Amino acid sequence: MNVLFVCHANQCRSPMAERLAARHFHGTGVRTASAGTHAYDGAPLHPNAARVLDELGADTEGFSSRPLTASLLAAADLVLTATREHRAACVTLLPEALPRTFTLRQFARMATAGTIAGGVSDNGWLNARLEAARAARSRLQPVDPREDDLADPVRLPLDAFRRCAAEIQDALRAITAP
Repeated sequence: MNVLFVCHANQCRSPMAERLAARHFHGTGVRTASAGTHAYDGAPLHPNAARVLDELGADTEGFSSRPLTASLLAAADLVLTATREHRAACVTLLPEALPRTFTLRQFARMATAGTIAGGVSDNGWLNARLEAARAARSRLQPVDPREDDLADPVRLPLDAFRRCAAEIQDALRAITAP
């Protein structure tokens, strides 16, 4: 399964999510990538994002930002965005991506709304979470936007990057919990 993480510039939130998810999903067959709705091709990780990833033991080598394209969206089995605005940009670019596009925190909330057996090591676990999230979309009430969006840590102190990474990890743990 291919998971694409999307944020604005592809230098903070989406690469942190990509690299933390790659570490979190290691050995499951899930491949992670990231892109930005307003990214420049080839920019490095934000220094604070790289520092936080290093602190958490995630790989920072070889990262290079890239702009979001319709072909990246089409190749993704699941698209997880930093904010609702990024989710809308993805769906505007490729409308058929709607059923598999969520904010990261929204997906964690919706994918765990039902009873789903199995954890990370089970075959097809992420597909089961995707189906649960699709079903939950029609029955769960909207939440305060702050519950679905990851705050942008850019131009903020290092602790803002740490908080963002902690929110990403919380969502990843919820998604993979048995």
